[in-house]
Amino acid sequence: MEPGLARVDYLQVGVTAQKTMRLLPASGKKATQKVVVGDQDGVVTCFSIKKGEAVPVFKTLPGQKIARLELGGALNTPQEKIFVAIGPEVRGFTKRGKQFLSFETNLTESIKAMHISGADLFLCASYIYNHYCDCKDQHYFLSGDKINDVLCLPVDKVKCITPVLACQDRLLRVLQGSDLLYEIEVPGPPTVLALSNGNGGDSGEEIVYGTSDGKLGVTQITGTKPVHKWEIGNEKKRGGILCLDSFDILGDGVKELLVGRDDGMIEIYAFESPDEPVLRHDYALSESIASIQGGCVGKDGYDEILAATYSGWLTGLTTEPVHREGGSGEELKLSQEMQNKISSLRNELEHLQMKVLQEREKYQQSSQSSTAVSSVPAFSVNEKFTLNKDDASYSLILEVQTAIDNVLVQSDVPIDLLDVDKNSAVVSFSSCDSEPNSNFLLATYRCQANTTRLELKVRSIEGQYGTLQAYVTPRIQPKTCQVHQYQIKPLSLHQRTHSIDHDRPMNTLMLKGQFSFAEIHSWVVFCLPEVPEKTPAGDSITFYFQNTFLGTQLESTYRKGEGYFKSDNISTISILKDVLSKEATKRKINLNISYDVSEESVRHTLKLIHPKLEYQQLLAKKVHLIDALRELQVHEGNVDFLLPKYRTILEEADQLLEEYKRQPAHLERLYGMITDLFIDKFKFKGTNVKTKVPLLLEILDGCDQDGLIAFFDAAA
Repeated sequence: MEPGLARVDYLQVGVTAQKTMRLLPASGKKATQKVVVGDQDGVVTCFSIKKGEAVPVFKTLPGQKIARLELGGALNTPQEKIFVAIGPEVRGFTKRGKQFLSFETNLTESIKAMHISGADLFLCASYIYNHYCDCKDQHYFLSGDKINDVLCLPVDKVKCITPVLACQDRLLRVLQGSDLLYEIEVPGPPTVLALSNGNGGDSGEEIVYGTSDGKLGVTQITGTKPVHKWEIGNEKKRGGILCLDSFDILGDGVKELLVGRDDGMIEIYAFESPDEPVLRHDYALSESIASIQGGCVGKDGYDEILAATYSGWLTGLTTEPVHREGGSGEELKLSQEMQNKISSLRNELEHLQMKVLQEREKYQQSSQSSTAVSSVPAFSVNEKFTLNKDDASYSLILEVQTAIDNVLVQSDVPIDLLDVDKNSAVVSFSSCDSEPNSNFLLATYRCQANTTRLELKVRSIEGQYGTLQAYVTPRIQPKTCQVHQYQIKPLSLHQRTHSIDHDRPMNTLMLKGQFSFAEIHSWVVFCLPEVPEKTPAGDSITFYFQNTFLGTQLESTYRKGEGYFKSDNISTISILKDVLSKEATKRKINLNISYDVSEESVRHTLKLIHPKLEYQQLLAKKVHLIDALRELQVHEGNVDFLLPKYRTILEEADQLLEEYKRQPAHLERLYGMITDLFIDKFKFKGTNVKTKVPLLLEILDGCDQDGLIAFFDAAA
C-alpha cells in the first residue's frame, strides 16, 4: 500500500457485473456520498457510511440479474436518478428508492450496455443499438460485431447527439442517427468507454477506452475524422480493463484517471503533461474490479477510490489517516469504538457459525431420509478465454464468487500448459491414454485457501482442433462442480486485424458449391477465432487475420456459393482446405475446390520462421551449457579464464533459465511448423515426401537458412 491511501472493506452484496456501482452526488462540498450498487441477484442496494458502518438507505427485492447501472437526470442538474438494466427492461429509481420508471424495450434479448444523457437513453444488446428519447424509439443500428459498451458525447458541449459503440472487432463505431459516421481502429477489443476528464475534455469530444488485453487510449471524436491523442500499451502484462473514472484523488487540482482491471489491479494515472498520463500508484485486490468511482464515502472531507469487485465486495482506498493525531482522550475513544466493533463482529461470527452447523446437520438428515431430494448449490463463475498476441498463447481466467478448491483441466487436443507468474496453485499431471479416449491432457490445479481467481495459459498447435474442458470445484458443501468448455479452433493462433500487406506472395484457395452465405460463414466461425457468430449483413464479407506466432496473414472473402482464402503460409491454406471439405461433407454439400500455390511464398515463410528458430536454438544451447559452466566456476573459484561469451551466459543464467521455462516445447513447435510446411508444399503437387522428413530435421539442427531453402527447392 502507498502511505497516502488505506484500504477499507465496507459491505458485500451479490456477484456484480461490469459498471453496476455509482456514487450519488454529494449534498455539499466534501460531504459523504451515498453508494448505489446492483447485483446479479437483481437487488439494488443504496447505503451510506456512518461511523464506519454501512447504513442502508433502500434495498429492492431480488429478481433478474442487473447488467448495468447508470445515473441520470435533466441536463445541467445533479444526476441523482438511478437507472438499471434488467433483461430487456430499464427501471428507474429515485435516490430514496421509489420506482418511477419501468420501460419495456422492443429488444428481443437482454441489455448488455447502457448510457443515459438527459431524456436520451442509449441501449445495446449483443449486436443491436437502440436510441430512445423520452422512451420513444428514435434510432437503430446493427453492428458488425458484438457491442461491449456505449457512450454519447456531452450534448451541452458538442451540440449534437454523437453515440460511440465499443465493438469486439477492435473498432469504435461513431454513429449519426441510424447511420455509421466512421470507424476507429483501436489496439485491442475495447471493453469500456468513458469521457476524458469526466466531461470529454475542453472540446467535449475526447473519450478514453480500455481494452480486454489491458491497453488504454484517448481519441477525439470530431465531426469528420478521429484524432488519436495518446495510447498506453500493457508492458506489465496486467489484466484487461473493466472500468474507468476521472477523479482528483491526489488533491493537485487535476483529475487523475482511475483504472480497474480484471486481475484485481487498481491504477492511478496522473497527467503530468497533457500528452500522456503517467502511472503514479497501483493497488492489488484479489478479485476483478467490476466498477470504480472516486468520491467521498467513509468520512466528510476525505476523498477515496471506491471499487466494486466481482464477488460483490465494496472496498475503499481512503485518504483518511489510519493513525489519528490527537490527545489521549481521542485515542481512548477510538480504541473503545474499535473494541465495540470487534466485539460486535465476534458475536455475529459466532452466530453465523452456529447457523451453518445447524443447517449442515439439517441437510445431512434430510439427504439420508427416504424422501431425500438432492440440493446442488449454485455458484457463479466469471470466465475469459482469450488469445494473447504477445506470446501466441491462450489465457484462461476462471473467477468464482467463493474460494476455489481445485480445477481439473482436460483436453482432447494436444496443447502445452505454460507457467503463469501470478498463479500460486499447485499443478499435478495425470497420465492419459490418447488412443481410445482422445485424452491428450489431464491436469489438476489445487488452489490455496481463499483463492477465488485462477489464471492458466495454454498454447495450441494449428491444424489440431477440439475441446478444452475445465471442471471447477469450489470450497462449498455439499461438494459440487461446474464444467466449462472452450473450443480450440483449427486456426487457433490467428487474430483479427483490419489490414494486411498485399505485396506478399500469396497462395489462394477457391471454393464453389451449392452453399448459402450463412453456411460458409458458420464454417469460417468453426475454423477461426474472433469471427462474430451472427451472419454479417450484406451479400459478401472480407475478414483479415494475422498469425500471432509467425506473423503470416490470411484474407478470407466469401459470399453465397463461393469463397476465396489467400495466405502467404501454404500450411494455413492446407488446414482450411481439409477442414472446409470435412464440414461440407458433413452437410452433404459438393464442393468444387481449386487452388493456386506460390513457390515464392514457401521461401517467404521460411525467412519469417528462421530468426525465431535461430534464437530458440541459441537459447537451448546456452541453457544446456549453464550446469557445466557453474560446475567449472565452483571448481576453479573464478571464471576469468573463460571466453567473454561464456562469462555472459553465467551472468545471465537466471534470466535464460526463466525464459526457457516460460517457453516449453517452443523449438519443437518451430520444427513442427517447418515440417508441416515441407509436407504441405508437396501435398499440393500430389507428392508424398514424409520419407524425407528425417533428412529435413538434420538440416534444421544445422540452422542454415540458405541450406534449408535449397533443400525445399531440391526435394522436388
